[in-house]
Amino acid sequence: MATLLHLDSSLHPGTDSKSRTVALKFRDAWQEQHPGGTVVHRDLAADPLPHLDVHDVSAAFVDADSRTPVQAAAFARRLTLVEELERADAVLLGAPMYNFTIPSTLKSWIDHVLMVDHTTGDGSSVKGVPLTVVASRGGSYAPGTARESSEHVQNYLRSILGEYMGFDIDFIVPELTAAAVNPAMAELVPLAEHSWARALEDAAAKGKDVAQRVAAA
Repeated sequence: MATLLHLDSSLHPGTDSKSRTVALKFRDAWQEQHPGGTVVHRDLAADPLPHLDVHDVSAAFVDADSRTPVQAAAFARRLTLVEELERADAVLLGAPMYNFTIPSTLKSWIDHVLMVDHTTGDGSSVKGVPLTVVASRGGSYAPGTARESSEHVQNYLRSILGEYMGFDIDFIVPELTAAAVNPAMAELVPLAEHSWARALEDAAAKGKDVAQRVAAA
């Protein structure tokens, strides 16, 4: 049966998090199509990975027999994450915008799974795998808006996960999520509500669609 790898990176738990709530909508739709399938959930906020250090990096360029015990442990951790990713038929990624970019915990996960001879280049082991990103943000950074140039979530993930690693990447973008709590954004509440409703609808539809695509492959 199909396997969905679901990663969350929001600092906020449960329904306090917009990205978690929308991602769960996608996941529920997926599971309706694959009731006997597997969902692997990794919460990068609750259980963060260490940032890469010199041992993590150097171990990948040293023969297994020549690795120090520290390098061996570092490489084993990275390989576990890579193989978890490689087993997935689809990936769901919650990526809220923090300070114009992704959470540092998510960046750490990407650094760990970005492994030469595994997940990069023309021979990438994840090439063509559908990856859906829930990219929530408090404001709007869409083309034509005043803050378009500060959008470093979709642009970065499209480049590193889509172009470099080869995922078939798609985005769900609930925006203006701060409008309900920021008096200065009060006039944007109707747009925020529309964006939220559309994000939930997109999540349900895309969860079903990706599940059907995987089943037909």
